[in-house]
Amino acid sequence: MEERNMKCHDCGRAVGPNEKRTEYDWGKIIFVKCESCHAKDPALRNYQPTEVYSRVVGYLRPVSQWNLGKKAEFSDRKEYMA
Repeated sequence: MEERNMKCHDCGRAVGPNEKRTEYDWGKIIFVKCESCHAKDPALRNYQPTEVYSRVVGYLRPVSQWNLGKKAEFSDRKEYMA
């Protein structure tokens, strides 16, 4: 991670490159918490969950709206990268 000033996810305070901090790596996004906010609550909260869409019988629907059988089928699927 490049050394630059970042903002704490909870309090919004700038966290310098030499300060103690906790980094949460979520793929392309890295969230940072300052030492005092991490001591209060180590869990990362207040981020927006992603709604997943997939194709079922020719049309797109949010997975959260599927019936239990289709949700089970979706969890069994494997993603292939070409």
